[in-house]
Amino acid sequence: MHNPHGHERVRRSAKSRPKLFFLPGCSPELNPGEWVWKNARHDRIGKSGVTSRQDLKSKAADALRRLRKRPGLVRAFFADPPLRYIAS
Repeated sequence: MHNPHGHERVRRSAKSRPKLFFLPGCSPELNPGEWVWKNARHDRIGKSGVTSRQDLKSKAADALRRLRKRPGLVRAFFADPPLRYIAS
């Protein structure tokens, strides 16, 4: 569910104005969300095999929970050259 107050908290906590980056249409390597799904799909779900739709749903949720518990791994995505523009 969308949290309308979350954006306000982020805006207030930002030290400076947020930067907008306009990305090319077909550039998944520049989208951090794609890195999260790549990790879930290829590094977690793909190595275990899926037996049903419910199994896929369960494994996807587990993979995302695992990432939530490993913020260092998510931060490491931004160290990769294609995503360094975000940390600048």
